[in-house]
Amino acid sequence: MAKEPLLLTRYIRDIPDWPKKGILFRDITPLLADPQAFPAAVEALCAPFQKAGVQYVAGVEARGFIFGAAVAARLQAGFVPIRKKGKLPWQTESASYDLEYGTDSIEIHRDAVPRGAKVLLVDDLLATGGTMQAACRLMEKVDAEVVGIACVIELTDLKGRARLAPHKIHVLISY
Repeated sequence: MAKEPLLLTRYIRDIPDWPKKGILFRDITPLLADPQAFPAAVEALCAPFQKAGVQYVAGVEARGFIFGAAVAARLQAGFVPIRKKGKLPWQTESASYDLEYGTDSIEIHRDAVPRGAKVLLVDDLLATGGTMQAACRLMEKVDAEVVGIACVIELTDLKGRARLAPHKIHVLISY
């Protein structure tokens, strides 16, 4: 008898008015804490990329580290942290992206990914797409190939997916 798939939305907690009034925050910590839900989410993030030849998984700070490292282990790939500016100790490449009130930057080590390597980008959330678009630009700077983007949650009203064309995007939960 086949095992019924886990309904991952049950493990996402809604927190109204956080971090400020009018925002509905989608909290993944219950999913991370559950010994069946977390591995199920990791497996689901990996599924479309099992045969894509992924050599590296790059996770965006901070929650992308959690999922990205687990996905890398499952795909038997290396893990590359994409950090906020100024957090990496070696020579870096950076890419900036727009925030609601300004800009921010993310970085990777210049030697983190070999030229031509196949990279899967992972994060917990796809919202406006600005951070992930910057992550794609970082991979272009080091001449890596982005084989796809995998996120646990997508906030579809913010239309971040449109900014990431033509990349293959895989999400587990859409709101």
